[in-house]
Amino acid sequence: MRERRRQQGSRKRIEEEPDNHDRWLVSYADFMTLLFAFFVVMYAISSVNQGKYRVLSEALGTAFGRAGGVIGPIDPQLLQRPQMQLPRARPNDGRLRRERDKMTGMARDLLKVLGPLVSQGKVRVTETARGVSIEINDSILFAQGEARLSAESSEVLKAIAQILKLDDHAVQVEGHTDNVPIKQAQFPSNWELSAVRASGVVRLFVENGIAENRLVAVGHGSNQPVASNDTPEGRLRNRRVQVMVLSELPEVVTEVPLKAGR
Repeated sequence: MRERRRQQGSRKRIEEEPDNHDRWLVSYADFMTLLFAFFVVMYAISSVNQGKYRVLSEALGTAFGRAGGVIGPIDPQLLQRPQMQLPRARPNDGRLRRERDKMTGMARDLLKVLGPLVSQGKVRVTETARGVSIEINDSILFAQGEARLSAESSEVLKAIAQILKLDDHAVQVEGHTDNVPIKQAQFPSNWELSAVRASGVVRLFVENGIAENRLVAVGHGSNQPVASNDTPEGRLRNRRVQVMVLSELPEVVTEVPLKAGR
């Protein structure tokens, strides 16, 4: 009888202890607290501000059960990213000045030789960012549609070669044409014509003492006009050979046309 009562009492106690279905609220509350603290931290560190750090301190204290007290603000200098200063490449002023003086001296020597042709507008000598440019109109170099140098052009180019061979700068010879299509089987396009003309000038320079490893021949065809091809005068200007004495220290400068007698 006594054993029966004991079993009934145990069954009653078991039935009086229902499952606690609200335990998840404790974990959920902890999670929300930590999530709130996380966003407060992200907001506070978005800008170095002592007021925001005070909010951060109080929020962390509440989240981790600390009553009162304020964490000292972080020194803003500790949060500043060090600004790396890359070394600026600066040309050697003395070397640049010597190179510029050398280019100017060469241009003056060329003007002394080419002065009459410069005055007639058949030759242009210009100091550019690339070096010294000698632009020769094809009217004194070639017959129309031809790539063989004329007698007059040979004398002009030989005079130029006598100056350039005393120097050691690279020389680029560039051939240019107008946009009128070539009508000869020997030259399928203006590009071939301009390239062969530039090569002819290079060959003459080599024959007159300029080292081959300094010379380059380039044909541009009609792709780099300096005047309108809509007029005879413009097309005449575009038919040219340009001899570029390339500077060892090219710089960005405004082109300065040179006049005879400078």
